[in-house]
Formats: sequence, structure tokens, C-alpha cells
Amino acid sequence: MNLKLKNTPEQVELIKAMGSKDLEVSRQATQAFAAFIGPVIQKVIGQAATAGAIYSDVNYDEDDSPSYPLDLYYNEDAGHVKVWNQSIAGGLPSSQVEGMKELKIATYRLDSAVSFLKKYARRGRLDVVGKAVERMAQEVLVKQERNAWAVVMKALAEASTKDGKASTASGALNHCIQANADNVFTLDELNRLMTLHKRLNQSFAGGTPAESRGLTDLFVSPEMMEQIRAFVYQPMNTRAADNSTAGEASDGIALSDNLRDNIWNGAGAQELYGMALSEVYELGVGQKYNTLFDTFAASTSYPASGGATFAATDEILVGVDASRDAFIRPVAQQAESGGTFTAQPDDQFLARHEKTGFWGYLEEGRVCIDARAVVGVIV
Repeated sequence: MNLKLKNTPEQVELIKAMGSKDLEVSRQATQAFAAFIGPVIQKVIGQAATAGAIYSDVNYDEDDSPSYPLDLYYNEDAGHVKVWNQSIAGGLPSSQVEGMKELKIATYRLDSAVSFLKKYARRGRLDVVGKAVERMAQEVLVKQERNAWAVVMKALAEASTKDGKASTASGALNHCIQANADNVFTLDELNRLMTLHKRLNQSFAGGTPAESRGLTDLFVSPEMMEQIRAFVYQPMNTRAADNSTAGEASDGIALSDNLRDNIWNGAGAQELYGMALSEVYELGVGQKYNTLFDTFAASTSYPASGGATFAATDEILVGVDASRDAFIRPVAQQAESGGTFTAQPDDQFLARHEKTGFWGYLEEGRVCIDARAVVGVIV
């Protein structure tokens, strides 16, 4: 994130006024600048969030209590559904069994505060003030991302869905599949993942849905993106010409020339099978989102040869159907500004501190109301 303030005479004059030794002048300038940076930070964190492609925003009045109807989403025989909800910032997402009714969503406040010496403002140091604003945006963004991905990983690790046949002992499909070979990701895993998603998303009548876009996004680690770039020079087939398992060097068949050229020219693919690829640094062995999934998966056995649990040396690739609005982010809309992020002058500093600053906040929640929109590959 690199946030720079525009160097205009009006902007510089406002920054200098913030450092004024006249407390009233300083207060008014700081108030005006806070009103300016609120919408800027709101836009920045909206564009920088990796989870932004997963969640759909649902605005509500700041003093209201948000809720969402569940009966529009499910066709469960027993009239109960399972949702995953983050009740407090940084807390453990909880799975709730709810009747076919409205879900009351718990929300929480995410805030940040920054300050700097007034002498930098008096000198018109836009770089210092810009870094302070950037730091505020980054702190809120880090908290947002952790909470958002915790819900995604909890839902993915625990979800199972009936597909009309006894696929497991409980008659339901897990939402994760295992890769065919250790530490290798191929198009075959992606192909099987698409089939799994279709089986999870049958219509309310147990048949073909009237509309089903399928998976829209695949989130991978830098290591898995490295393997995708290697598709250019690696064989992709899993069967030999005689329909047996591919094993000889002569069995190797590469991707189509067109797809290989796209990957080569772009130093990696932007999409595969119509799925947008997103590289997330927090995914991968030993990374924090991977560790979250490992914690939530616990002893769950995922489909493989005889079934296998998630190990610390495995990593998870996350596929999402963002067209379903299954992941909801209720966010409070401020009555005065109409925005979702509010910045205000920090009034804790006395004259002798020779400091000025801001504090900002937003109120939001994170909830998964339909886990059929998320699937994963364990490599």
C-alpha cells in the first residue's frame, strides 16, 4: 500500500494549519482533514482487501441490529441450517445451528489511531502526514483480513453437504479434496474441484439448478502459483494413450499452445477454467491462513485413498463461487457522512504535547450463510 497526498497549494495550506499553535485554527483544520481522509481510507481498504472478492457488503444504519433471512438459501429436510459467524473481532468463528428464520448478526468495531508532531505539519510535510494516513488504513485492513479469512477457513474445514447419495458415513460430501500426488497441483485437481462444487450445489428439487455460474475465484499461495507457471513446461495428462494411468515419459501431453503462451507471456495465468486466480501470501505451509485451516480441520478426514487428515506440511487452495452472495459483510453506514469509515481528530493531546492526530473506525461483521459456495484442494 502506497498512499500519497496530492501536492496542491490548498492541501499544503490545510496541513500547515493543522500544526498551528492557535488551538482553534489547528482544531478546525484537523477536523476538515479528518472529514477528507475518511472516504479515502474507506476506498483504499475496500480495494486492497484480498477477501473483498469473497464477501458481499450489506449496509445497515449505524444504530441498527443487522439480520439476514436464511430460509431463502436452503432446502434442508429437518428445517435447520448451519452458519459460521464471527461474533467479536479476532475471536474464534462459531458454527451455529439455526432454524429457518432470521439470523441476527453480531458486529464489532475495528479502529486505529495515529499521531505525529505538529512541527511536521507546520513544515507542510505531506510525506509524513501521508504515511500516518497509510498506517491507519493498514492497521484496519490487517484486522479486517484476519477476521474475514477466519470465517472462510472455519466454514471450509467443517462444512459437509448432502448430495443425494451416501458419499460418507453421514451421507454428506466434505468440501475439500486431496491432490493426486504429494506436493503437486495439476489441472486434474482443478477439474475435480469443479465437479465437487456442482454436486454440492444441486437445486432445491435435488436436480440441475436453473442458474449456476460455478466457481469464480481460486486463492492460492505463491508456491502454488509457481506450480501454475510451470504448467508451461510440465505434462498435464493423467492417462496414457491406452487409457491406463500415465507413467512413461512418452505419455506426457502438454497444455494447448494458446494456454501455454498466455501463461508464458503473463509470467503466470490470470485465470484457469474461467476462475480468477488470486495470490495470497498468507496461504502456504506455515503461513497464518494455512495454520487457521489446520486448527479448524483438526481430525477431520478428507476424501483421498482411504481418507486423510490435514497435516502441518499440507497447504489449502480455496475455491469460491462469489456469485452466490454466500459470504456476507454487514457494515454500518454512518448517518452524518453516509460512509462506512469514520475519521475524527484525536483530542487526547494537550498543548504541551505539540502533537496532533486522528482516530478512525468502522463497524462490521463477517458471516457465511451458505458454505456450499466454498471448496478446497489439499496439496
